[in-house]
Amino acid sequence: MATTAANRNFIVGDVQGCFVELTQLLAQLQFNPKSDVLWACGDLISRGPDSLATLRFFMSLGDHAKVVLGNHDLHLFCVAAGLKRGSRKDLQQELLAAPDLPQIIDWLRFQPLLRTLPEHNVVLTHAGLPPQWDLKTAQQRAAEVEAILQQDDYLKFCQQMYGVKPNQDNPAAPLYERATFTVNTLTRMRYLTTDGALEFEDKTPPTEDSPYIPWFAYPDHYALKHHRLVFGHWASLQGNTTDSNAIAIDLGCCWGGELCIWQAETGIKHTIPSRKKSKDYD
Repeated sequence: MATTAANRNFIVGDVQGCFVELTQLLAQLQFNPKSDVLWACGDLISRGPDSLATLRFFMSLGDHAKVVLGNHDLHLFCVAAGLKRGSRKDLQQELLAAPDLPQIIDWLRFQPLLRTLPEHNVVLTHAGLPPQWDLKTAQQRAAEVEAILQQDDYLKFCQQMYGVKPNQDNPAAPLYERATFTVNTLTRMRYLTTDGALEFEDKTPPTEDSPYIPWFAYPDHYALKHHRLVFGHWASLQGNTTDSNAIAIDLGCCWGGELCIWQAETGIKHTIPSRKKSKDYD
């Protein structure tokens, strides 16, 4: 669908099954599913109470929904196939028992890892982009993974995509190894070591005495010099970054924070408090 001047483009942070908050915030913004476009930075599902309703809603929007995959969305592929156990923190029982689960999985498998909104110079991924990649490289690497996920034997790769290795890029590596690094980068990345390796253990907000560097603060980050990178995944940032082109929109709704929607046309973040504060999830 071509974006027209009449369209508004709303990008929502990690919904994680917080469907009530999503619908309330969209109502406040007077979202029009016939003319506006709802983008999502991944992790539509998991810790909130309404993962199934969230997925069905995005599917119902057709071309007016533009989703990228997050790490929780990818994990669902293995959980749904019985290859991995879901976390006790993931409220996905209703989703896993849904009669339309196969259709939902197929819809998710055909969502990309990276999207662009060229008229607003926006690049959207779940976790960010590594400092050494330009946009063309990122698109090529994302497309490799997308092609794997869209094949009938996609679960063969999904079983191998877990773990902290590889944590550095090797473009000459075998396909699955290269694709695993791409998944780790686009859906799991937060910190880098001083030599540019991915560091997965630390999920806290940046501090001056940290031995690690936030990916968006890494010196000479190529993509950030040329594009606005919109991302989620890192709730503890609370939307704060050190680069105006790095736009963090995961405000931890599923943890009792807020759900955030960023509008591309205005650059304004719109938020709504999580219902979890009033213990409506209990």
